[in-house]
Amino acid sequence: MLITISGLPGSGKTTVARLVAEQLGLEHVYAGDIFRRQAAARGLSLEEYARRAETDHSIDRALDEQMRARAAQDEAVLEGRLAAFMADAAGRPALKVFLDAPEAVRAQRIVAREGGAAEARLQETQAREASDARRYQEIYGFDYHDRGRYDLVLSTDGRSPEELAREIVAAARARFGP
Repeated sequence: MLITISGLPGSGKTTVARLVAEQLGLEHVYAGDIFRRQAAARGLSLEEYARRAETDHSIDRALDEQMRARAAQDEAVLEGRLAAFMADAAGRPALKVFLDAPEAVRAQRIVAREGGAAEARLQETQAREASDARRYQEIYGFDYHDRGRYDLVLSTDGRSPEELAREIVAAARARFGP
């Protein structure tokens, strides 16, 4: 069983992915952790590494290779903005989930998690999303915002992570069996 959980920053994907993995007894494979380990291995801060990734596409490709390899061999919950694309590239059937929330809600969640002012976080989030969209179009030739690739597109606004996890687990069991 392979489940991918994607979404924009602050959409709640990490919290929901952890819950889904726990409920199904699967490993939670988080692209953000892999990216952070790659940055640390190079002696760079996360921000420095992310800036470098804007022009050095080998950074994205190294992350992709690890995610694709995990998708090809593991029963897991694969979390990351490109997780569904990596499952497709690995040729694995997967339940592909996209989590979304309004921009202001996502910015507030990021403030709660990382601190800072809401308006500044909103601007940073908008800049990050625009940069990522350009990079993904340039590297992969696709529009990351196209929701047509996903089996479930769920708004996390006003819904608890537990409720969302239950819905995803039910969909996974319906598709793959208990």
